[in-house]
Amino acid sequence: MARVSIEDGRLIVEMEGLGKLWALKSRLVIPLAHVRGATADPGIVKEPKGLRAPGTHFPGVITSGTFHGRDGRVFWDVRDAAKAVVIELVDERYARLVVEVADPRSTVALVEQAIPAR
Repeated sequence: MARVSIEDGRLIVEMEGLGKLWALKSRLVIPLAHVRGATADPGIVKEPKGLRAPGTHFPGVITSGTFHGRDGRVFWDVRDAAKAVVIELVDERYARLVVEVADPRSTVALVEQAIPAR
């Protein structure tokens, strides 16, 4: 699971517990100007992930780490699909972040309210 927060014009995504180990990453910091939006999307876990490098993937159990697919590089940290949030990025190492959060609706609202008007 990840904790998403906004601080000083940046999106902070911190992996919690064993998520740090499975994802091989503990924290991501993204300028809000590079965040296009966020959606709660439990169905995304059924989509092809691409090539895993590095990370952990046991289908139906855990998807965590960096995956390279048709849409570019995607960071995953999801065990419970019902709590998946997709954060779309631009001009960043990752094209998007797919993370499990405690409350998807409030996380999406937090991100959407924080990103600069387009």
